Amino acid sequence: MTNQPYKRVSGKSRSAYRDYYTLKNLGAVRTGSIIFLILNIILRILYFVFPESLTRAQNYPEFNYTNWIYICITPLFLGGSYLFIYLFNRQKKADMVMAMFVFAFACYIIFCGMYSSFIATSDPRNALTLYLTALSIISVVFVFESAETIILIIMTELVFTYLLYYTAAEPMEMVYDQIISFTLLFCFYFISRYFYSYKSTYFIQLMDIRDKNIAIEKGNAFKNEILGMVAHDLRNPIGAIETIAMMMEMEEVNKDTHENLEMIKASCAKARGIVADLLDAANNENINIIDTQRTELNHFLKRIANEWKTQKNGKGNIVFIGSKDQIFAEINAEKFQRVMDNLITNALKFSKENGKIDIYLSEKDKCAVIEVRDYGVGIPHDMLPYIFERFSKARRPGVRGEQSTGLGLSISKQIIENHNGTIEVMSEEKKGSTFTIKLPVVD
Repeated sequence: MTNQPYKRVSGKSRSAYRDYYTLKNLGAVRTGSIIFLILNIILRILYFVFPESLTRAQNYPEFNYTNWIYICITPLFLGGSYLFIYLFNRQKKADMVMAMFVFAFACYIIFCGMYSSFIATSDPRNALTLYLTALSIISVVFVFESAETIILIIMTELVFTYLLYYTAAEPMEMVYDQIISFTLLFCFYFISRYFYSYKSTYFIQLMDIRDKNIAIEKGNAFKNEILGMVAHDLRNPIGAIETIAMMMEMEEVNKDTHENLEMIKASCAKARGIVADLLDAANNENINIIDTQRTELNHFLKRIANEWKTQKNGKGNIVFIGSKDQIFAEINAEKFQRVMDNLITNALKFSKENGKIDIYLSEKDKCAVIEVRDYGVGIPHDMLPYIFERFSKARRPGVRGEQSTGLGLSISKQIIENHNGTIEVMSEEKKGSTFTIKLPVVD
């Protein structure tokens, strides 16, 4: 909150704030009109139901007369509020007529409360409830600029003074009544300005949040565009280097040259993996719906485990422990294999040579539960909260110096969430890590 008790909105936000609070004011007019009309209709019904009791009340003719006036005038404000809200939604901007309409309704409510107090008794000091209620509602619910508030106060005081003279009150009573009115209007002004400041601060905060969100969205869109362009443009030169290396390998080369060619090919393979990560990071962020098909997970995961066992780099002891019963889920096979490849790669990266990797499949609470467990170095406790963040500060080299882009787990989390699933990790240093995936099962 601001330290200034009555903050004014200035600059480019002033016009936007006026539009904002004018629409709110029109909504308040609509709600206030409905409530005030219902109260007067109920009172009119009571006049018919209990005619003898109410007609004998003090100043019944005045109450009866004003009740009919309120029933006739209030629908005009109700209809006007609907009309101006409709016009505002069309033009997305407030105008002077709307502001004057809201001001007129505020005067109407205050004057109704004031006049009702005079009807109840010629001495308003004895019946201030309606007058005080009207002022309180207007000061809290409606937002007016300082000049509008001052004009409203002056008009209210003039009408109050006129009513005092109209009732021919004694001079001393008039002084006392004026003191009471001044006190109420003084409180009305400061309450009105306080709520103006409070609501303007809230509006400015909303504007700041909106502007920051827009900037973040633009930044993310630009970043993804750059990631996609860079990754796509890197594919061709990497492919060309790998092709040249393979062509050179077909010729007779000495041992040193052969080792260098193997290093070039391995570097190209690593670069392709990084490019794939960058493209997935750029493409997956805004994809919430993916094509899936019903897949039996025991067969699917067993095939992946067998592929890793036969891969040149899959030297770890990978064991798949499936479920006795078939478990089906709706998955995108290509994308979900990417998830499993990322998790297995991670597990191998942080395990000893030929370290054991266990893949478990089970069903619990109508969810397919997939666990990928290693027995390697584990994840430090302070890194766990950041493990699924893009370009995470939790990224670190593997036990054999393998580098990480910090994208694999972030991409895996995006893919799993697009499958309406979840992924969690439990880890203890020097004892290994377990990544747990939960997916909805299908019949």
